[in-house]
Amino acid sequence: MKHFNTRLLAATAALCLSALPSLAQDVTLRLSNWLPVSHPVVKDIMVPWAEQVKEATEGRVEVQILDAPLGPPPAHFDLVSSGAADIAFSAHSYTPGRFSLTQLAELPFLTPSSEANSVAFWRVWEEMLAEQNEHAGVKVLALFGHGPGQLFTTSKPVSPVSGLEGAKIRVAGEVTDQLVTNLGMVSVQAPSSESYELLHNGVADGIVFPYESVPFFKLDDTVKQALTVDGGMYNVSFFMVMNQARYDSLSEADRAAIDKVSGEALVRMAGKAWDAADKAGREAMEGKVAFTPAEGDDLAALQAASDSIYESVRGKYEAKGVDFDAALEMFKSEIEKVQAGE
Repeated sequence: MKHFNTRLLAATAALCLSALPSLAQDVTLRLSNWLPVSHPVVKDIMVPWAEQVKEATEGRVEVQILDAPLGPPPAHFDLVSSGAADIAFSAHSYTPGRFSLTQLAELPFLTPSSEANSVAFWRVWEEMLAEQNEHAGVKVLALFGHGPGQLFTTSKPVSPVSGLEGAKIRVAGEVTDQLVTNLGMVSVQAPSSESYELLHNGVADGIVFPYESVPFFKLDDTVKQALTVDGGMYNVSFFMVMNQARYDSLSEADRAAIDKVSGEALVRMAGKAWDAADKAGREAMEGKVAFTPAEGDDLAALQAASDSIYESVRGKYEAKGVDFDAALEMFKSEIEKVQAGE
């Protein structure tokens, strides 16, 4: 009987030990978020993706979206690369000079929709740009952009665009800084979260934004004029990244599960979510904002102001040994494919 009990205890211990590896794989990944929970990036991208990760890993991996950010928006790439946060989202343009190849997705006139821009750029990045390692220290989960960016003013007429010379415009990074400066306007660099105060206090006369952002930041009763361009005047590229060491520490099965719901799948979901938000944003502004399509001299002025932006991005590609013309051609081709349903 004594020997039987000894063997039973040994078998029980072995059974318990065999269960430990699977239990050890149960992890919680902390996602540092600096946006309001009502923002489309949170409710329509982060939250659904977190649910997909949990389902794909059969509950072994859970993504916790933190109630408060671990730092300001420009710090979020470093928060992830250092391991202070497991996952984060932010804009490449918030750290000027750090990311140059992602500016391809920010060029004027190339954004028929967020989905087309985002999926096309993701494919170019995988094919031609990832090897340049601009996102060193992290696992890139997704790269995407918002919908077509347009110009809004509080009271100044937007046409002719030459009449806006000297107007103070809140911009969204280097591309829009160059655009408004080339048009004779004065750029005001500030986070999107400060837009309401800038316009209400007269610090800025206008802003460049996608349709979604105007009502979201409660500017639809403040801006009165909008100059719009097919394909947008600009875009802003965003990243969603995970600490590389944290990703590598997961089991092979869980890494594969996360990969399945990330990459192009996540990029496409993000693009569709932003397009839906843009549609709702445009509808919310109807009857409040006067929309003027850029035509004739106005369109020509915008195109002329964009020439140096293209050349600037070309120079950054050449500095890293990447063929800009080939990347641009692939980008445009992939946009057409996405629009055709591919």
